[in-house]
Amino acid sequence: MSFTVSQLAKLAGISPRTLRYYDQIGLLAPQHTTAAGYRLYGAEQADTLWQILFYRELGLQLGEIRALLRDPSYDRRQALTDHRRRLLQKREKLERLLGAVDRVLAADDTQEVFLLEERFDCFKEQLVAENERRYGKEVRARYGDAAADSANAAMLCMSRADYDRFTALEKEILRQLDALFAAGTPTDAPAARELAEKHRQWLTASWGHYDPAAHAALAAGYVVDDRFRDYYDRGTAGRAVYLRDVIAHYTQSL
Repeated sequence: MSFTVSQLAKLAGISPRTLRYYDQIGLLAPQHTTAAGYRLYGAEQADTLWQILFYRELGLQLGEIRALLRDPSYDRRQALTDHRRRLLQKREKLERLLGAVDRVLAADDTQEVFLLEERFDCFKEQLVAENERRYGKEVRARYGDAAADSANAAMLCMSRADYDRFTALEKEILRQLDALFAAGTPTDAPAARELAEKHRQWLTASWGHYDPAAHAALAAGYVVDDRFRDYYDRGTAGRAVYLRDVIAHYTQSL
């Protein structure tokens, strides 16, 4: 079976112009082109188009999809299985959010305390989703899906009290980092080790487990990634490097 540009575009619910563009950028070439210049697509191209549109729905850019489909190690079934698992997780999160919103809308004043917890759950869902959007791809590439999913689960399982302690610890880490860096404290000093230990506690709370090598690798990433370096430097260059060295010394001593 063969499809013209118009036929396949109509079948997929996209414009013929989009299909031609996919050909131009090397994302989806036709099965062959007639002597008159008409593009014709077969069943294999139709299946590839379905995959492209599927990955677009997941938020991948066209360049990322092209690289994925061209990768010699690409396993269509495994990739779809992995994405199905992530879609199920997203559906579960959306269902929890919808349930919370419905309860807020249906609630009366006597349920105010309960609603605060429900709203906090919504906040955690949004926080995890935002972290996944900003850092998920890098985290999953470096540490794997299991580690990323475990970290997300640890955050979602936090109670309000746990989360308050978590954020308070983060603020204390920044405060102590500022003080030690300003004082020129050696990275192997007892106070520096205390800072690394607090960072370990904070990391364990967010990851759900602890791995010294991963801790050191994460701290090294603070220096090379502009987002993290700016967060820890906060206008004073060198703080992120100092924290990296403190954590490196700490993890080597474990």
